[in-house]
Amino acid sequence: MKKKYVLIAVVVGLILLITVTTVSVRLRAANQTKVSVPPRQEEARLAGPGRVEPISEDIQIGSELSGKLKSVNVEEGDRVRKGKILAVLENADYAAQVLSARADLEAKQAALRKVVNGARSQERSEALASVHAAQAVMDNARVEAERRQKLAQAGVISAEELDRYTRAYNVAREQYREAVERHSLIDDRAREEDVALAGSDLGLARARLAEAEARYEKTVIRSPIDGLVLRKHHRAGESVSNSSTVPDPVLTIGDTHVLRVRMDVDEADVSRVHVGQRAFVTADAFGQEKFWGRVVRIGNQLGPKNVRTDEPTERVDKKILETLIELEHAPQLRDGLRVDAYILEGGSNRE
Repeated sequence: MKKKYVLIAVVVGLILLITVTTVSVRLRAANQTKVSVPPRQEEARLAGPGRVEPISEDIQIGSELSGKLKSVNVEEGDRVRKGKILAVLENADYAAQVLSARADLEAKQAALRKVVNGARSQERSEALASVHAAQAVMDNARVEAERRQKLAQAGVISAEELDRYTRAYNVAREQYREAVERHSLIDDRAREEDVALAGSDLGLARARLAEAEARYEKTVIRSPIDGLVLRKHHRAGESVSNSSTVPDPVLTIGDTHVLRVRMDVDEADVSRVHVGQRAFVTADAFGQEKFWGRVVRIGNQLGPKNVRTDEPTERVDKKILETLIELEHAPQLRDGLRVDAYILEGGSNRE
């Protein structure tokens, strides 16, 4: 009987020894696992998804007019300078409107010069000659009328004949006055209202030319910045539309000499992020490689999530605060790439 109890005690002791040994091994393994956690998780103050974008953000360039593309002069990956012609719409009709408006402007300029300069010297000479001729006719008619009046008083001619010569003199006198007025009008300076009217016509012609040139210029699509062509949405021969509700870009460009990451910071962590904090991002395509940067801007308004991780457990109803991280050197990253962003505990510029 005693041997039986001794055997049981020995078995219990062995079980306790094995249990203690197993627990000790697991504790040591757990400690080793804790030490081997990647530094990224220990260093990061907060984490969130982000998306890479150029410092200028993605600029979608469309046309202010609807029409067919005559040419698209760049390809994806091309570097462009500000003001470079990227694409041109079919614009023969707009060019014709410019030529018509320019011709009308030249006509109005000539009309104004004519009003200001007045009549030509030949016209002035002709008007003066008409005055002299009318005066000669009037003088002759007066002499004849005076002579007939004396003859009528002597009873040599009838009163009817006297009236005929008197009327001829009156007509000649009025023709002389008309010639004098015409010469005065031609020889005089232009009236103020005539000059003003001609000037107004000229101003209207200039405005119409500027309007035609502005419409023509809208058929030429230029680059607003120095940057890189990121996407080519249309090609020559395709139609584009100008719509405020349905954007129809021709190209997407961006200034990629500096890249930024637009990070979604959960609303529970907004008090923990500050401008100037050190940060880094990683991407699945580059393994554990870190791309360092610094927080340069924090949004002022919470909004819906910008970046989806495609995880089944992801909550899409959570509010986030947009935070911009400017990367120091990350030429390998591509616009639109989804990354994991981490903001570190240290590195803040706040005191």
